[in-house]
Amino acid sequence: MHTIYSEESVASQQGKTVFITGANTGIGFETARIFAARGARVLLGCRSKPRATQAIEDIQTICPKADLAFVKLDLANLNSIKAAAEVVQAESSLDLLINNAAIMAVPRSLTEDGFESQFGVNHLGHFALTGLLIEKMLAQPGARVVTVSSLAHRTGKINFSDLNGTASYSSMSRYQMSKAANLYFTLELQRRLSLVDSATLSVGCHPGIATTEIGRHFPAWLRLITPLANPFFNSAAQGALPILYAATSPEVIGMGYFGPTKRGESVHSAGKARIAEHILDETTARHLWERSIALTGINFNLK
Repeated sequence: MHTIYSEESVASQQGKTVFITGANTGIGFETARIFAARGARVLLGCRSKPRATQAIEDIQTICPKADLAFVKLDLANLNSIKAAAEVVQAESSLDLLINNAAIMAVPRSLTEDGFESQFGVNHLGHFALTGLLIEKMLAQPGARVVTVSSLAHRTGKINFSDLNGTASYSSMSRYQMSKAANLYFTLELQRRLSLVDSATLSVGCHPGIATTEIGRHFPAWLRLITPLANPFFNSAAQGALPILYAATSPEVIGMGYFGPTKRGESVHSAGKARIAEHILDETTARHLWERSIALTGINFNLK
């Protein structure tokens, strides 16, 4: 009989170090909680120290022996990303990088470095962070980079002629574009890791439709009806299951993509998910990679 994937499916993570972006709330928090319960050292990448401290206290209430540390990280600021990477570099090892943090459907604004905020935070911030930490991970047997995308990637197209949304801006289509970028990045990173025969894996996942704080910028009418629909969605803990599967399952291979298993991948457990056909285009992926290096100034030292 096929076993349904659940928190209990996660094996011991004793001796492993995991860095999770956006770890103080939602699926990031639930992922941190479960890794801590399984004995991993968990680094919580968060913008706010008070919110990170609260998350750490909440996890330690459940798991008194949890090994947790706050890493100050603002994905909208390259200097902050570099400072966070230096802190993580000082760790004895890094087994798992969970690129989880995201903003969704926000009004147009720019990051500290002048990037449109959704593309800047969701894609470029994680691209830069991964580039700064990848060498450390190459040295670690079984290391994995797990990047969280979304069902929204299916309708996401990279607008190379207007990456900053200056000519036109739709908050939802920019979110879709950033989530498509997450998957283009996931696949292209694995291609490049394979070229240097690295055992490090790059894999993607998505939480389905989960009830988290990410919808705080939705229109007022949508926020009002969301509580009525919540019973039909994944909880944050259920939304974390595909991340845990991607990060820990022995069945995972590079370029794998995982999500919930029921109702069009919107809810329930974790298993293989479908990548939209256009994301498999290697020319677009390479172009995005090169533009991302040019914008962030971060190159990947893969050898």
